Amino acid sequence: MRLLLVEDDTTLSASLSHELEAAGYAVDLAADGETAEYLGDEGIYDLVILDLGLPQRSGLEVLGRWRRHGNAVPVLVLTARAAWHERVEGFRAGADDYLGKPFHSEELLARVAAILNRVHHQPAGSLSGDGMQLDEARQAATLGDGREVALTGTEFRLLRYFLLHPGEILSKSVLSEHVYDFDSDKDSNVIEVYVKRLRDKLGRECVETRRGQGYVFRGLSA
Repeated sequence: MRLLLVEDDTTLSASLSHELEAAGYAVDLAADGETAEYLGDEGIYDLVILDLGLPQRSGLEVLGRWRRHGNAVPVLVLTARAAWHERVEGFRAGADDYLGKPFHSEELLARVAAILNRVHHQPAGSLSGDGMQLDEARQAATLGDGREVALTGTEFRLLRYFLLHPGEILSKSVLSEHVYDFDSDKDSNVIEVYVKRLRDKLGRECVETRRGQGYVFRGLSA
């Protein structure tokens, strides 16, 4: 899953980016409102973590512009503002959740996972598909027979995206956009390599190739 982290505090931004990447997310950064609005309209992010106190354009204004233009990207707002009416204002502007500063990174990660699961109609606290369950904390897959399969970072991000989009045809370019950040090599042919690795670990039936279109996740019982 690919996230946009919008925070002008470079120390906090670097720390959060490290925590998010360690949790298996691809992360791009923006430090001002104008850049954030532009990147958020690219349609490549699964979720935006948005600070309100930004230079050039406030986070609340950015969020309002996205919603007025029909951009429904999930947004988790970070704010040092404690007043309840300011939180209400944010929700009315289109925020999906709020997290007040200071906060623990574990809570941020839990809220990000909860929003993504809710958006994709997954039960809270778990991510599973036919014949397997993904342990997001340990970045491993547990199969129906109880066997646990360790995953590399890229394998984990790819499998998580498949599990959140079961039965959908996903092109290599779409997978590349949501598995890698701006600084990564997005050669779509690399996706073929990682799909093969998932098949080797989970079984060839888990991912179906649609020639000229992409891949469809079928799980282990297809």
